Amino acid sequence: MANHSVARLMFTWLATLLALLAISTAQAATEDRLEPIKSPADSNEYRYLSLDNGLEVLLVSDPDADKAAASLNVAVGSGNNPAGREGLAHFLEHMLFLGTEKYPDPGEYQQFIRSHGGTHNAFTAFQDTNYFFDIQAQHLEPALDRFAQQFAAPLFTADLVDRERNAVHSEYSASLKEDGRRYFSVRKAISNPDHAFSQFSVGNLITLDNTDERRLRDDLIEFWENEYSANLMTLAVYGPQSLDELEAMVRPRFSVIENRNLEVREHPQPVFDKDALPARLQVQTIKDIKQLQLVFPIPSQQENYRTKPLHYVASLLGHEGPGSLFDVLKRKGWVESLSAGSGTDTGHHSSLELSMALTDDGLDHQEDIIALTFDYIDLVRTEGIDRFRFEEDRQLSEIDFRYQQRPEPLHLAMRLSMEMQEVAPEDVLRARWMMTEYAPNQYRDLLSRLTPENVLITLRTNEPLPESASETPWYDTPYLLKKNISVPQGDSQAESLAGQLALPEENPFIPDDLSVLEGPSLEQPEKLATRANLELWYARDTRFGRPEANIFLSLRSPMTTESPRGQVLTHLLADAVSVELNPWAYPARMAGLDYRVYPHLRGLTIRTGGYHDRLPVLMNRVMSTLADPVISEQRFRIARQQLMDSLRNRLQDKPVAQAASLVQDTLILGAWTTEEKLAAAEALTVDDLRAFAEAFNEEVDAVMLVHGNATRAFALNTAGQARATLLHNSQAATVNRSQVRDLPEGQTGIQLQVPHPDTGYLRYSQGADTSFAERARYRLLAQVISGAFYEELRTKRQLGYIVYATPFEMLETPAIGLVVQSPEASAEIIDQAVADFAASFREHIEGMDDSALERERQAVISKLKEQERTLSEVSERYWREIDRQATDFDSKEQLAAAVAQVSREQLLATFDHALAELDSSLLVVTGSELETSEETINTLRNQPPVKD
Repeated sequence: MANHSVARLMFTWLATLLALLAISTAQAATEDRLEPIKSPADSNEYRYLSLDNGLEVLLVSDPDADKAAASLNVAVGSGNNPAGREGLAHFLEHMLFLGTEKYPDPGEYQQFIRSHGGTHNAFTAFQDTNYFFDIQAQHLEPALDRFAQQFAAPLFTADLVDRERNAVHSEYSASLKEDGRRYFSVRKAISNPDHAFSQFSVGNLITLDNTDERRLRDDLIEFWENEYSANLMTLAVYGPQSLDELEAMVRPRFSVIENRNLEVREHPQPVFDKDALPARLQVQTIKDIKQLQLVFPIPSQQENYRTKPLHYVASLLGHEGPGSLFDVLKRKGWVESLSAGSGTDTGHHSSLELSMALTDDGLDHQEDIIALTFDYIDLVRTEGIDRFRFEEDRQLSEIDFRYQQRPEPLHLAMRLSMEMQEVAPEDVLRARWMMTEYAPNQYRDLLSRLTPENVLITLRTNEPLPESASETPWYDTPYLLKKNISVPQGDSQAESLAGQLALPEENPFIPDDLSVLEGPSLEQPEKLATRANLELWYARDTRFGRPEANIFLSLRSPMTTESPRGQVLTHLLADAVSVELNPWAYPARMAGLDYRVYPHLRGLTIRTGGYHDRLPVLMNRVMSTLADPVISEQRFRIARQQLMDSLRNRLQDKPVAQAASLVQDTLILGAWTTEEKLAAAEALTVDDLRAFAEAFNEEVDAVMLVHGNATRAFALNTAGQARATLLHNSQAATVNRSQVRDLPEGQTGIQLQVPHPDTGYLRYSQGADTSFAERARYRLLAQVISGAFYEELRTKRQLGYIVYATPFEMLETPAIGLVVQSPEASAEIIDQAVADFAASFREHIEGMDDSALERERQAVISKLKEQERTLSEVSERYWREIDRQATDFDSKEQLAAAVAQVSREQLLATFDHALAELDSSLLVVTGSELETSEETINTLRNQPPVKD
């Protein structure tokens, strides 16, 4: 009896202790939670947590979400690389994916994500490494289990070290001809060698060498243990589950990540050496680029996110309205674009950077441009600090915060996990829109640093530099740096232009009416009228709760489709309209409106959208400008040159990008090659463009869509304005939609000469017709093979960094594309590897159990039926359906239903046709020594279209 009493007492004591512990744990869990401040229109629920190991978590519950996502940010980046091991942070990013103690298979995580309709990736920046994925919402918990293990118990499998260092080297090699990377290497080369920014960040076989004397795996594990810690991590998780359910998924899985109590690496050294400025830098590019940049070192702005002085100053410097620096330089014919913003912020130092794309004339007037830039900075300094400008900015920020677009779950998770590193927990949802107070002293402090004594002037062109020029390590980019320069003062011409400079006036486009129409939305557009050569479609849609609408107007013209000359002239006409509109319309863009005038295969399209209040004013102005554009000799000359430069630069793209362009240009009826459009552009005169503009509307096939927070009367009035402004003298025309040419039976091979050392490989295998059933079979085939194709050719065989299998559908013509870009392997080696893969993978499809095949079907279906999160996404779908005359507006549903019906036998037959028998297959390989197969290309361009 005594023993039983003791047992009961012990049980009672233990139960009480456990209850107290539960209460304590619940209290602690409650105490470490808060809800960030959110937009009044945001229906999501949020919870901010601090786990016991120091890892901070933001949970987002969206009951309507069909996709879930997560992103984990580590405050460790390339700036943490140890000396002599450049690229180690990037290499670690690669290795974390490749197996954990709980999930040792190196491809298991990737395959799980792909097979459940998701995507995954990571990137390494200077101070951060970000890992992320999205997935079908019901599979979030097992995905999080795999994701967390990568940071808690990675294997760093020894056998995979050499394989993955080759992958990093391939990534480095693929970027050797990218001008952006090459310029970044110059910025590193001229920076303070004592600052970590100066280091090579990507890594390659040299910096990641692996020998008995210097074992890469040992260095990798040491880096992971010395740099990665839970208290440096921030995690954002998004899903339809409740906050309590999300927390239950996250706490046990991410609390086991070790907290090593590390501190974020500080970089207090200046990025530029003492006395390094003022300086002038000239960089030789590969593409035809003419870029002038003024870089001003400034203090870090991370702590100023509530007041945003850099935004205030940069928005004035980068303004494009009448009298702005850009407007004056553009009207003079010296620049094509101008932007102002922040460079890399290291936590101690940052930069304000003014970038301008120059014309040929601008290249000859750099000194005047620089002098005028400092004149404008002086104007901003003396007259630009004014409370009304701040109040305008704050008002627009508050409207945008109130009516912000619903981002994709993955993009939101990535943004939040990164911003959690820099802003207070309560501000993480609103930080980018915050303008809490007028801060003139902060504005003046920034402007005081924008001086001729504190500037790096950079010019990037493809003009060859002398042999004495320096070259960057790793990227071999030629550059010249001159220090202690005298900043140009300009001449009398610059002084005359300075008198035209003016600061922005009050913005007339700030909306007053932000009301949302009451009543139900239309389930799909309805045709309101087809008369006076205009087909009008309308859909009232307020499901997103935003006072916005979108208007599309397509003008299809036989003048565009008849020749490459017509396409070039259509492009130049769209440019002329956009350039004329820009100074007037720029304030509209700042106030939440937008417009585009863009060419396409059948003509050109006007698109306007945004807050509905001032939308009719914008649309009417765009249409009236198109009806009677101002086309000057100067503007024509500049636009034609810009177009020709752009076309020539396409010939410098990555090998696989050029291969894809070749397939499109060759097989799409009505598309013309780069060379054909170049020849057409060279022969044109300004009178040709003026005549084209005058005649363009005489014979058109016009279609309009009005969609969003708009009444029928609004739509009919807009259509009436189009008839009165653009179509009053036009005749009806029929301009048929483009089609895709049918490939001959068997395999067709094309060689393409590309000035790039890598081998490019693209196998395009085409379906038999454009039916939903055939499209479904090719979509499912790409889904089934994509993971295995990547694993075999990229991971196991290490053929290159760019490796993927993808649906290659053009104009509803189904196809699959197998893509490889390799720095080492020949086209023959790649082709053999593809053949080996195809020979072995058929058995895999035959052996898939029914549940595995159904999982792959559902992965495709989930992508097709993915939730539309913004009005613009819906508008664009409606517009595509109208263009293809699929006016039941149910193509996604029909395709998804067809995917659900694809049998294993049908999938195998499609596999055999596309990858085993190689029937209706086009193989494009690139190389610097190859001769382009012009005769074969011309033969293909005479093929008939694919059957409907």
